[in-house]
Amino acid sequence: MTPDVRPLVAGNWKMNGTRASLDQIKAIAQGVRTPLSEKVEALICPPATLLYVATALATDSPLAIGAQDCHQTQSGAHTGDVSAEMIADCYGTYVIVGHSERRINHAETDHLVRAKAQAAYQADITAIICVGETADERDAYQTLDILKRQLSGSLPDEATAENTVIAYEPVWAIGTGLTPTAQDVEIVHAFIRDELVLRFGKEGRGMRILYGGSVKPSNASELLAVDNVDGALIGGASLKATDFLAIYGAYETLLA
Repeated sequence: MTPDVRPLVAGNWKMNGTRASLDQIKAIAQGVRTPLSEKVEALICPPATLLYVATALATDSPLAIGAQDCHQTQSGAHTGDVSAEMIADCYGTYVIVGHSERRINHAETDHLVRAKAQAAYQADITAIICVGETADERDAYQTLDILKRQLSGSLPDEATAENTVIAYEPVWAIGTGLTPTAQDVEIVHAFIRDELVLRFGKEGRGMRILYGGSVKPSNASELLAVDNVDGALIGGASLKATDFLAIYGAYETLLA
């Protein structure tokens, strides 16, 4: 954890969820109505088809709702895309950009991720900018080089602690059940923090750095206690309210 930084526990539903899944969002919205919400922020990013209804369900809850991606322009002939302004119009307050699945499956570059983050800023939405290495890059001992390049290329100069969250997601750990050791995570997050401070100064000290990669109730306490880990970006475990709330609830002990 980072002193004086409010942690964020975020759930990325990816391409999962229908109207039947809204009961889980209801349960999460209800479950975060506790005193802990003053110290820890909770966020769910459902598929775009559920975004507006999800924000309506969370109206009277501390639960924030965000989107999983946005286009880099405000509007235009971009069939199938969603702009940051459309997300804001649905009362979304966050958007994930540069997720490894977008970088790999859609060939998104650092330059494009930066443009999407800037589009989020223009719509007054917080950008969660994802960085992380593949298994081949890790095996070649290129992790820090890859992160340095992605941070340099993906973060706009306008990034602040208010409009930007960084999510470190080791690609080789996503959905595989594999998890870096707490020491591995500490080394990487310390490197990211140093890079942020070097470039942004005081703002870099306040930017939240989330860990994302097979976070689950059984390992949440250990991972969230690591220095410079300011929350989690959760995949599969965020689809069930009980699992998400168990991870969120790990802060009850950590912040006691």
